[in-house]
Amino acid sequence: MAKNAEKQEKKRGAGGAAKAYDASSITVLEGLEPVRKRPGMYIGTTGPDGLHHLIWEIFDNARDEAMVGRCDDIEIALLPDKYIRVADNGNGIPVGIHPKTKVSALETIMTTLHAGGKFDNEAYKVSGGLHGVGASVVNALSEHTKVVVHQDGGMYLQEYKIGKPIANVKKIGTSKEHGTIVLFKPDASIFKEGIEWNMEKIVAHMRQQAYLVKGMRISVIDARQSEVKILNAIEGLFLHNQKLGVPSMTFYFEGGLKSLVAFYNKHQTLVHKTIFYVDREQDKVAVEVALQYVDDITSRITAFANDTYNSEGGTHVTGFKMALTRVLNTYGRNANILKEKDENFTGDDVLEGITAVVSVKLSEVQFEGQTKGKLGSVEAQGAVATVFGEAFGTFLEENPDDARAIINKVLLALKARKAAKAAKDSVLRKGALEGMTLPGKLADCQTKSAEEGELFIVEGDSAGGSSKQGRDRRTQAILPLRGKILNVERARIDRMLASVEIRALIIAMGTAIGDVFDLSKLHYHKIIIATDADVDGAHIRTLLLTLLYRHFKPIIDGGFVYIAQPPLYKISKGKAVAYAYSDKEKGNALKEMSDANIQRYKGLGEMNPGELWETTMDPTRRVLKRVSIGDAEAADRIFDILMGTDVASRKSFIQSNAKSANLDI
Repeated sequence: MAKNAEKQEKKRGAGGAAKAYDASSITVLEGLEPVRKRPGMYIGTTGPDGLHHLIWEIFDNARDEAMVGRCDDIEIALLPDKYIRVADNGNGIPVGIHPKTKVSALETIMTTLHAGGKFDNEAYKVSGGLHGVGASVVNALSEHTKVVVHQDGGMYLQEYKIGKPIANVKKIGTSKEHGTIVLFKPDASIFKEGIEWNMEKIVAHMRQQAYLVKGMRISVIDARQSEVKILNAIEGLFLHNQKLGVPSMTFYFEGGLKSLVAFYNKHQTLVHKTIFYVDREQDKVAVEVALQYVDDITSRITAFANDTYNSEGGTHVTGFKMALTRVLNTYGRNANILKEKDENFTGDDVLEGITAVVSVKLSEVQFEGQTKGKLGSVEAQGAVATVFGEAFGTFLEENPDDARAIINKVLLALKARKAAKAAKDSVLRKGALEGMTLPGKLADCQTKSAEEGELFIVEGDSAGGSSKQGRDRRTQAILPLRGKILNVERARIDRMLASVEIRALIIAMGTAIGDVFDLSKLHYHKIIIATDADVDGAHIRTLLLTLLYRHFKPIIDGGFVYIAQPPLYKISKGKAVAYAYSDKEKGNALKEMSDANIQRYKGLGEMNPGELWETTMDPTRRVLKRVSIGDAEAADRIFDILMGTDVASRKSFIQSNAKSANLDI
């Protein structure tokens, strides 16, 4: 026990030692009822992202324990009947009577909005949660929740139904362990799109988190098919200590962000070998930055504040970019690589090909919105600029070979930018993107209301012909593309604008591109990718997603991009007709219509206009999948492997996934 206490003391983070975390640490601000009325305000959406956000909220509480040195083992388990189980070996949620609410602190935390230890700066010097709403929101949006606390030699339990306690907190036994188990089942009446846990999404998030807290072990277990009575297995903190015989993954990294950058660049061609890394505190802000340049034209900057992912960046990213531009310009001038006649590097120049992770930890963190997508804390900007600027300048001086490789990469970006700008200006002067003339292949809709308008991007003239005849001309526009569009992953804007297909798409959307991009000019609020259900169709869809992700990200962020789901089969018997969108649906249809005629659709062009309208275009019956940034990032990573220069990675990917492929031969 003494060694364990010493280990935990060494693991205390930027905030230093924390005072005792007991019932008096819990601050109460207001009640719970608004959560069920407006869940989107607290978790962003009631779709798949919001559903998984429930896991992140409970995990964040456990991770915050790790950040102050009270926890080093966390486990997330997917259980039968849609349950999630999150366990940690922290101090355990206090179970004593709260002085203000006169009930257990555990009940207060789980049933009161804005109640938690995060408002007491002594209990948590650093935490990912600002609003203190995580546990109570998850409880409010779950049909059943069970919390088990191992603390001070005892084991305590409380259960809840739709956020309300079923009974008081009770001691159910003794325990030599310490920590918390939270078991919850989301309420299907809130998450009406369905409760389907995505193991890959959870694993990716937890892998990322393990890089952020050095020495923290995170396990993810998929026990959904287990027959073990896990819901009642509360004696032990962790399921990974039990032999369940189910898939699991464990992450543990000592290298921190340095390891994360290496992971991100696994399939990239490196510009320099040494990964820059700094971990230092400035003005009570802990700053950790790692970066490495690769042979690419895009930038990949990932940002975290108190180990919470900031998808929209924030003040810490602003400070990083400012310092990066300043340091590289200074070094380039001093090394006489940038001549007197040369102009300074711009922010775009120095970001080209960079992979960077910026992480800050603050005691008073300010996010913009409950989902914490953007950091607003002003002090983070100066702290990052100072720490990173000084350390990166030293890195360049001490690693001259790496420095010269980086500067030459940025210098190449500067020259390419000037050439691309000249080519782009030439194209713009000719009016190619003015929107005065819509592409001839576009069959536009009659409405001028962007909110009503839909643009179907289809593959080839055959699909274009059927969809033009079958559409609702008032609201639906059709743009057929010929073949595979240009791979924009490594193409500059001048080459993109020279592509007839890409230029037609840009004009049709109406937003323009690059520094003249304007989301308010988007012609259609539904951009629907409708490619064929075969290998070529999947490839074209990936190319389009890569284009939109790299150059039209605000369109994806705004929720304007969709993927059509045409049927795979038409099953008929006599006058009875059924469409199947999966092999499972086909099997169900065949049970109802034995000896039926089966037609396998491989392309939209195989459908007549009526079939296409009925199955894929009719808003009252069709199925559309909205594209999220996560979808685009995943497509981009896979595309990088399959279409990039890393042959070994492509071969490994194909060998690993060959058995999963569904091929029509």
